[in-house]
Amino acid sequence: MSLSITATVRGMAERANPAFGAGVVLVPVGLFVAAVLFGTVQQLTYVHVMAGVLWTGIDLFMALVLGPVLGGLDVEERASVFQRFTPKMTFLMPTLAFTTIFAGMVLAGRMGLLPGLAAWGGLFTVVAMGPALLAVGYQFDSFTDWRWLALFALIVGGGAASLLANLGTFALPGGAILLALAIVSVLTIIGFGVLLPGEARMYLEMTSENPDTELIGAIGMRNAKLSGVEGVLQLSIVAVMVYIRWGGFGF
Repeated sequence: MSLSITATVRGMAERANPAFGAGVVLVPVGLFVAAVLFGTVQQLTYVHVMAGVLWTGIDLFMALVLGPVLGGLDVEERASVFQRFTPKMTFLMPTLAFTTIFAGMVLAGRMGLLPGLAAWGGLFTVVAMGPALLAVGYQFDSFTDWRWLALFALIVGGGAASLLANLGTFALPGGAILLALAIVSVLTIIGFGVLLPGEARMYLEMTSENPDTELIGAIGMRNAKLSGVEGVLQLSIVAVMVYIRWGGFGF
């Protein structure tokens, strides 16, 4: 990796506009933390639903509108769009994904739909974030980088520790919740293991001495197509949530 993680984040924030980058991270996460610590179930539901609506809507917009438009541009024009577009998306989409997923899990726990929330949170971290981090390490050839190793140990090891420490509270939820957790795990692997690293790779290419516009455009188009896959998966979760609300708590 040609730039340190800190330098990469700082550079992307500058390209995205620091105020925008700070706002799209701090506002959703701040609302999530406030809802968890001080809010009601209704307020936590609002945070979860609004973050999910934005996450799903932007993914579908990228796949159905932006993707076809960019597909009709030549390589240079396409790369130029991604050079302006990518830094903002790098801060916005992971934040919306994080807020939606974890607000949903906490909400399910408070509603009694996900017994043993701490144990399930640990299992989810191992099952979803583990493969995502492995994908990141593979793409950046970082398996021997102490920073990647430390991050992997912290996140996956922390998840495993939470699972083991709370194993006595672990219980299976209804089939609908299990299906939602499975879909969310796939979304997490795609989003944090493929889309986010792709955006970082585009940034590193943009800031290199001789940017490869074809590579920038290719990664950008791949991300736009994968956003469509994520949009379909997110719509399937909406269908599951509707079933839980109107059809009962399990299959």
